[in-house]
Amino acid sequence: MASINDIGVAAAINIVTAIAFLLAFAILRIQPVNDRVYFPKWYLKGLRSSSIQTGGFGSKFINLDFRSYVRFLNWMPEALKMPEPELVHHAGLDSVVYLRIYLLGLKIFFPIACVAFTAMVPVNWTNKGLDRLKHTNISYSDIDKLSLSNIPNGSGSRFWVHLCMAYAITFWTCFMLKREYQNIALMRLQFLANDERRPNQFTVLVRNIPTDPHESICELVEHFFKVNHPDHYLTYQAVHDSTKLSELVQKRKQMQNLLDYNINKHMRTQSKRPIIKMGFLGCCGEQVDGIKYYTSMVESLTREISEEKQRLRTGTKSIVPAAFVSFKSRWGAAVCAQTEQSRDPTEWLTEWAAEPRDIYYDNLALPYVDLKIRRIIVAIAYFFLTFFFMIPIAFVQSLANIEGIEKAFPFLKPLIEVKFFKSIIQGFLPGIALKIFLMFLPRILMQMSKFEGFVSTSSLERRAASRFYMFQFINVFLGSIVTGTAFQQLNRFLNQSANDIPKTIGVSIPMKATFFITYIMVDGWAGVAGEILRLKPLIIYHLKNSFLVRTENDREEATDAGTIGFNTGEPQIQLYFLLGLVYAAVSPILLPFIILFFALAYVVYRHQVINVYNQNYESAGKFWPDVHRRVVTALIVSQLLLTGLLSTKQASKSTPFLLVLPVLTIGFHMHCKCRYQPAFVRYSLQEAMIKDTLERTREPNLNLKAFFRNAYAHPEFRVGEDLELEMAVEKPDKTPELVATKRGSWRNTPLPSSKHSCPYSP
Repeated sequence: MASINDIGVAAAINIVTAIAFLLAFAILRIQPVNDRVYFPKWYLKGLRSSSIQTGGFGSKFINLDFRSYVRFLNWMPEALKMPEPELVHHAGLDSVVYLRIYLLGLKIFFPIACVAFTAMVPVNWTNKGLDRLKHTNISYSDIDKLSLSNIPNGSGSRFWVHLCMAYAITFWTCFMLKREYQNIALMRLQFLANDERRPNQFTVLVRNIPTDPHESICELVEHFFKVNHPDHYLTYQAVHDSTKLSELVQKRKQMQNLLDYNINKHMRTQSKRPIIKMGFLGCCGEQVDGIKYYTSMVESLTREISEEKQRLRTGTKSIVPAAFVSFKSRWGAAVCAQTEQSRDPTEWLTEWAAEPRDIYYDNLALPYVDLKIRRIIVAIAYFFLTFFFMIPIAFVQSLANIEGIEKAFPFLKPLIEVKFFKSIIQGFLPGIALKIFLMFLPRILMQMSKFEGFVSTSSLERRAASRFYMFQFINVFLGSIVTGTAFQQLNRFLNQSANDIPKTIGVSIPMKATFFITYIMVDGWAGVAGEILRLKPLIIYHLKNSFLVRTENDREEATDAGTIGFNTGEPQIQLYFLLGLVYAAVSPILLPFIILFFALAYVVYRHQVINVYNQNYESAGKFWPDVHRRVVTALIVSQLLLTGLLSTKQASKSTPFLLVLPVLTIGFHMHCKCRYQPAFVRYSLQEAMIKDTLERTREPNLNLKAFFRNAYAHPEFRVGEDLELEMAVEKPDKTPELVATKRGSWRNTPLPSSKHSCPYSP
């Protein structure tokens, strides 16, 4: 059990580490040679072409302006200067909403901490409950005397303070959640109303298109929507299996890069033509002219790409049963996306199309039946992954118990008994070990999400985030408590009466606060400081720049801006919400560590959003309902755990009053879900009509068909394309268009067609 000294040693190590990371960042960021590592967003936006140099050869690599070293900490106020509307324009609404999660943590926990340390900590500290348990051999430290464990069983009057605190925590958290939900819903609506015209506002993704012996997929899509949406349908974009095309484009890109390198090499030494060897790894074999060889390769691959594009456009075998259907108005797209299209609910499945850059094309061709099977397989795999991860969790918990280490590794006993090493093992090692075990998990969960069949990067990240949060809730939170309680006290459980087991659990659960304190310091303090240092991108960039960068295009590709990483960052934040809400009324000593994390993370990630991260998509804060739901879940878990804890403390008079809180919290969540969530999952016809009307008034001759041309084509189709815009003016249809069809059946033809002029009969 970690003592105050152990926590102090861990805090000192992590504070020194965090300060060292921040100082290293402050020095490295002002060096010209690192400019692309710490300011990549400005390069990608074209607002920064080179670092500020002070003259001389050395200034290209090292900052020789000593005045800048005096101001090396000015990045902190600069990160807070940019107002929120400007930040939305600069980085997008997703980034701003993500930052508001940290602000929400500060708004919730700072007032709770003030009240808890004023009212609850004195009540816990002035009791002698743990001293009375010395004869039971339960291990504890002085820091546990600040928790609910220090109150003796049956102290009914003292537990009323914790009951009142639970109500205060619930009402304050719900108040802040409601206000934040309301504000972000309003921000989303304003963002969508003021947003520039985008293809996804007019486009619907149609999946599971049924096959027909008389018509191809393209003919079937056009026929279906001309018939069922005659006044609003505009055009469609078929989805192709472009695997071969992608390989050709990637290969041409490599050859073009090598050609540019050889041309640049020849320009530096014009008297000598660049020569390459055709053998193994360019080390042996026939010698040829590098420029001529790579020029012929680029020309050959360009012809192959053109032929492959033509084959895909004219052929039907590569077309998958999915399509992007665009409409003349947002209103028409909203109606199609939010209604059922067919009498068979498994066919003609429609949903709002994501942004073109957000589409994950590899999953568009998956059939409806395959999706169900894949999700069952992933659910089973996720269950076993979660279950077997309990083994390393138990190992981590054993590190927090000196007795367990001495029993498992007796030869380490002399070293472990040294006070300094003992403090490191109990105060620092468990947190870092758990961090290492969780390092590779997000990649596994992202691959699971891709296998499930989600068709956009944003939905992939939201799904992976949901699984990561559940994984941390089961393994990191519940697993740490259960293994730390059951395994640590196993012998005592076997040698005591059954009536004493709940008492032991009730005392031991609050004591796990010390383990979570060490984890917060490792992950929340040193981890956040390490995030801004960007040590891995820094090393990779300089390695690439030294050995692989040959052209300016190579240098741009070596610049790794990265993204926020919603699938990893948001679940980690939610773990802190869970820990804060659970331990606020049990062991408030945890709260200052969490508050410091939220404050430091807000400043760091605001700086990263402004200068580093370049989001791959914009969902207008669509993930906020997930954030709200997880905080509410954490609040309910904290209420249930406190109820169980007080029941083991024989607080029979105060405990029943806690049963009301989960009911009230669930009712609050249902209210917020009905009131605010529709703004995140649907697009109102009123808003769509308003925006359509304003657009028609401002641009009466707008040609949307030209605007949609190739918008949702596979990215490889757009490489090297000269997208000519058609300038013809659209004219409204005066009469319904006659729909040509090759089908033998009229079941989808409610309007007269050119082939069958008879009225439609069901």
